[in-house]
Amino acid sequence: MNAISPSPEAEAGGAIVNGLSVDVEDWFQVGAFESVIERDDWNSLSDRVDRNVREILDLFDEAQVKATFFALGWVAKRHGGLMREIVVRGHELASHGWDHSRVFRMERKGFAEDIARARKVLEDAAGVPILGYRAPSFSIDRRTPWAFKELAEQGFTYSSSVAPIRHDHYGWEEASRFAFRPLPWSELIEIPVTTAMFAGKRLAAGGGGFFRVIPYSFTRWAIRQVNSRDERPAVFYFHPWEIDPGQPRLAGAPLKSRLRHYTNLDKMGGKLRQLVHEFAWGRMDLLAHREAARLDGEAAA
Repeated sequence: MNAISPSPEAEAGGAIVNGLSVDVEDWFQVGAFESVIERDDWNSLSDRVDRNVREILDLFDEAQVKATFFALGWVAKRHGGLMREIVVRGHELASHGWDHSRVFRMERKGFAEDIARARKVLEDAAGVPILGYRAPSFSIDRRTPWAFKELAEQGFTYSSSVAPIRHDHYGWEEASRFAFRPLPWSELIEIPVTTAMFAGKRLAAGGGGFFRVIPYSFTRWAIRQVNSRDERPAVFYFHPWEIDPGQPRLAGAPLKSRLRHYTNLDKMGGKLRQLVHEFAWGRMDLLAHREAARLDGEAAA
């Protein structure tokens, strides 16, 4: 990726433009339910991703913001029209892999096949090049040194696949909190999901279940900290199923998984509306360009 100047909208009004992203997967594809829902059963379950994504698109239009939609290839194969609609409305379409398999459970060959398969389906559906990638469940970490190499060799220009925290499902707490180049020979840039600092500890502050469960004031504080103290953009994500309180309830899932998945679904839409109106937001590919220019400037200094 070549260093370029920010686009005119990049720092409109002097505000730091944060990265807004949606991980496009349906309610039955989440990591919390992977032990109780078989992939072979997905086709028989209630498909709600189309209606939920279209509601999100309308919200973004209302707030006049653009975002990046990291979509599963499995979803794109079944909802090609939705992928095209995302692009037509001015958003970036990027890859979330094929079927939400975690990277640290693959070997490099399987990972290579997964991202190539998803990319082809996404590009065929939307008619645009796919240059960005986000690992399911932020599952690129110290166990997968080959993952960035494969992404670079397949021509991806950026990844947003690292959660620089400790978590029971994922996390790479030694990783940089902000954008970095993971390979000395490649322009590939990694943009971790946002964390905030409190009492010397990193706190997850980039969205998802943390945003749903914790009061909105925490996210406001965290983004302001990153924008003002660190003078860096925040990276926020959520899922379409998180705005859908009418989705099926899975009684057989473990209690911890059900609490994580279903808590505050009815409040998520209102919190998102407040968030997208309160801060400046933009696509992840544009953020990647700006961060690459910053890294190039620091290297030249």
